Formats: sequence, C-alpha cells, structure tokens
Amino acid sequence: MEIFKYLEQYDYEQVVFCQDKQSGLKAIIAIHDTTLGPALGGTRMWTYASEEAAIEDALRLAKGMTYKNAAAGLNLGGGKTVIIGDPRKDKNEELFRAFGRYVQGLNGRYITAEDVGTTVADMDLIHEETDYVTGISPAFGSSGNPSPVTAYGVYRGMKAAAKEAFGTDSLEGKTIAVQGVGNVAFHLCRHLHEEGANLIVTDINKEAVQRAVEAFGAKSVAPEEIYGVDCDIYAPCALGAVINDETIPQIKAKVIAGAANNQLKDAKHGDIIHQMGIVYAPDYVINAGGVINVADELYGYNAERAMKKVETIYNNIEKVIEIAKRDGIPTYKAADRMAEERIERMRNSRSQFLQNGQHILSRR
Repeated sequence: MEIFKYLEQYDYEQVVFCQDKQSGLKAIIAIHDTTLGPALGGTRMWTYASEEAAIEDALRLAKGMTYKNAAAGLNLGGGKTVIIGDPRKDKNEELFRAFGRYVQGLNGRYITAEDVGTTVADMDLIHEETDYVTGISPAFGSSGNPSPVTAYGVYRGMKAAAKEAFGTDSLEGKTIAVQGVGNVAFHLCRHLHEEGANLIVTDINKEAVQRAVEAFGAKSVAPEEIYGVDCDIYAPCALGAVINDETIPQIKAKVIAGAANNQLKDAKHGDIIHQMGIVYAPDYVINAGGVINVADELYGYNAERAMKKVETIYNNIEKVIEIAKRDGIPTYKAADRMAEERIERMRNSRSQFLQNGQHILSRR
C-alpha cells in the first residue's frame, strides 16, 4: 500500500501509528479532515487479517466520519482509530491508558469514542489519560447509552422521508418492516408504535423478535422474508449491504429509512432504487443521533440541548432530498454533496479571511 499516494488522492491529513510493547498496543489513528473542527470518531478493536487491512479500515472509517459529522451540522471533522487485537482477550488497562496518552499527544486534533469492540469501561480507562474522549460513564458527565437517541433521530428522519413519498409525515396506519430488533431498533419500534404504525419485524435473535411482538403487537417474519413483505417503509436496522441485486427486486416499500450502516452494497444500488422511485434516507445522515449526542459532551452534556439537535435530522433529510431534486441525482449522492458543500464553504471562508488579513498587513 502506497500510503502517501492514498492520502493525497483522498485528501487525508494525518495517520498516526501507536505502539506500546508492554501492553501490546498496536493502534492506527486516521484523521481525514479538520476543516469544520477537531476530528471525532470512535475506536474500533478488531482482529484484522493484516496490518494493511487495519490501515485501510481506519482510513475508510475516518473519511466516513468527516461526511457524517458535516452532514449532521456538527463543527467537527472526521477521524477514526483501529486497535489491532481480539476484544475478547487482548484488552487490559495498560493498553487503553497507553492509547489515551497518544490521543492526549494530539492536543485536541482528534477526539475518540466507543465503537465496535470497545465499551464505556474502555473509554473510562482512556479518560484516565486524556479529556479528548466521549462516551464515558455518566458519572463523569457523559451522555450514557446512545441507543435511544440514535433511534429518535432515525424516527425523525423517517418522518421526513415519508413526507416526500406520501405527502404527509404522519406514520399513523403505515406498515413499517423493521429488519433487526436490537437496542436501537427496539426504541425505534416504540416511537413508531406510539404513532400508530403497523410493525413487521425480523431478527436472527428470536427472543428480540418476541419482545417486539409482545411490546408493540408486531407481526414477525423469517429473516429472509422481510425484503418482500407488503409495507410502506423498509427500515434496515441490522447488517449492512442489505440493498443489493438479490433484495431490490423483492422490495415493495416506497421508503427505505433505517439505522444500519452502509446499507447500499454498491453505489449502483443507490442508483437503481432512485430509478424505481423509492425515497432513500442515506444511512449516515439518518443514524447520526448517536454522534450528535456524544458531541454534546464537548460542551458539558445537556440532554435537552442534545435532543433538540437530534431533531434536526428531519431537516437534514429534507435538505438531502432538496439537493437530489436540484441536481437530478440520487439521495445517496446528494448526502455527500451536502457534506462537501458545507466543508467547501468553510474552506472558502477561511481562505477569504486569511487573504483579507494579508491585505491589511500589506497596507501597513
């Protein structure tokens, strides 16, 4: 892998390799863009097949956070960390505290949080060495479990997408197929049920399905059947890449809006559902409630303020749809364009400010 060539091609700012022999720490911090502010992105711990695979994952995820944070209207850039190791057996206090010292050494350019393979307890250990960490225990002023907040954001975004498809954002009487009934999706189902929606649910975890059936009167179907059910809205809330060549011909929904990451297997699938007239709420826009919530910790966490910001996901989905119509493009491309335009406006503003400053100095 030609790292500098890759960084130049996709405009990354910095990659930091972190090693601590005593604890076994091997970590990669990738900072993609800090135009809007310091880079915020979680720390993932995973057993990568190779060091190159770990680097590629860190870079890919960091860029994704730039777009997610920009689209959410946060004054934050994008970054990500991957720690090479098995989260079930390679964790120790020394490892996370050593990593915390590396984060502290970046002096605020990068702020971390929990991600796949890491927990609140791990963030607390990092917090022993640095203040540049979010998602810590509520005892330290954290926001706590992000699932209910993420779910509320998805609910708000779903209403905005429904308004485009059906002429009203009311979900009363709408049939909504929810794929996956984990923590986020269960809270989402509660919002939908309270508004009077009819729920169809599925999950490989039968207990999770039964819980939703009992709590919300949902109908359950087998995991492979969820794509083809008669519904108004399809809500992918589990695995990624579920919108693909095999599933698209089965989908009867007019709206796709869910909490799962990377819902499109390939970009072409976003083009196909656009051509079919399906309103797609881009995943990283609609599921941004969690990052909006933890970002509020940087100001001294205030739940009411955070939830008001999460409510704006409704407006963000509306903006994406507006850009899609303006430019004649699918919504997944419009989401990228919305993020890129915001970043570019800030770059131009800074450039103009610097030029004005130089002009003033030259006149003295």
